Amino acid sequence: MAEVPPLYDGSAERRAPADQATVRRTNLGLVLRHLRDHGPRSRARIAQETGLNKATVSSLVAELADRRLVTTGDVDRAGSVGRPGLTVHLDGRGVCGIGVELNVDYVAVLVPNLRGEVLFEQRLALDIPSLGAEATLDAVAGVVTDAVAAATAVGACPAGLTVAVAGLVRSADGVVTLAPNIGWRDVAVLDGLRARLDVDFPIRVENDANLSAIAEWALGSEARTPDLVYLTGEVGVGGGVIVAGRLLRGAGGLSGEVGHTTLGDPDVVCGCGRRGCWETVVGLAALLRAAAEPGDPVSDPARDLETRLAEVAARAEAGDARTLAALHQVGRSLGTGAAVLINLFNPRVVILGGYFAVLGRFLMAPLLTELEARVLAPGVAGARVVLSTLGFTAAVRGGAHVALEPVLDDPTLVPVPVPELASSGAEVR
Repeated sequence: MAEVPPLYDGSAERRAPADQATVRRTNLGLVLRHLRDHGPRSRARIAQETGLNKATVSSLVAELADRRLVTTGDVDRAGSVGRPGLTVHLDGRGVCGIGVELNVDYVAVLVPNLRGEVLFEQRLALDIPSLGAEATLDAVAGVVTDAVAAATAVGACPAGLTVAVAGLVRSADGVVTLAPNIGWRDVAVLDGLRARLDVDFPIRVENDANLSAIAEWALGSEARTPDLVYLTGEVGVGGGVIVAGRLLRGAGGLSGEVGHTTLGDPDVVCGCGRRGCWETVVGLAALLRAAAEPGDPVSDPARDLETRLAEVAARAEAGDARTLAALHQVGRSLGTGAAVLINLFNPRVVILGGYFAVLGRFLMAPLLTELEARVLAPGVAGARVVLSTLGFTAAVRGGAHVALEPVLDDPTLVPVPVPELASSGAEVR
């Protein structure tokens, strides 16, 4: 099975000599990840499937239970010989990850625990281009503070925070080098949040399409597909590419800006200041410009986006000629760009996210027609095009997933509760 696409580089640690404590942490992570990926199992079955011996597995499960990461359940009788054992289940209610997304007109936050249960979720409408970077970071710090409080109230300790931004992100130092649709250039998001938040967990800043692709790989309907392309469908258009189970980041970590390839209308100026970018013909603004007159309620950015998209869909279903023509043209243009990506990367699946997924039933026919005409290999090179089931939450889900990954590598990051002080929330490592 392919590995989770890493957004952090632990290669230096992996090259270091492995002492006994390091081996212990690695084996704890092996058992915890195995339970997450394969479901409840007896200790004997875990030993058989991981190659660890039974005594080691029993010791590891005991420590994971002490850290409230696993729990025991029913008797496992399937295929057993001799005395059946109790199944070990992933618990993880005491640890969570925080994902935040900054986009043109909103800030969203999602906090799932290790079991995937959502502890806190909020979507705050904000005109980020008008607010500017400092006020936006103030707002982000506020929603993160609320998220931490909600997690703490149910006994969950945040393992990390990952912030998704639609634009070029230098993840090494958390600087957004260019985000044209929100008007940011060289904004030190990581430093800004560290200055505003009194937290002891790690903070990362990443591109939204990359995090969305990771969410699809880890959690979506096409989970564990080793070669996939994810396309965002927002005001801007980005792409996340996973090859052989690993995120394709590029030499400087800035890959995926497919919306600014020159596949668009050369007469239309993009938000980046250039002409002819692909997102000028497939981005949300392009659709709304073609489907509605200025002043039409579906073009009002102050209204909830999902409500506006529902109105566009209702008009299309009612046979409105202008709406159908706009959707057909977007579908064709989407197919033109998707064909380039299939020719380049030969993915097993292309996943359409954001508004592409919401309105996908109207876009799919013209898109597939373009793919058949433009992909070099027969049968569109074996690629399938599917609609995301994660909706507009893909980026925050990917961010929360990345925030939790270190726990799966080193479960000792999760403190052991102190029994006599459990009611007060005090913990020790």
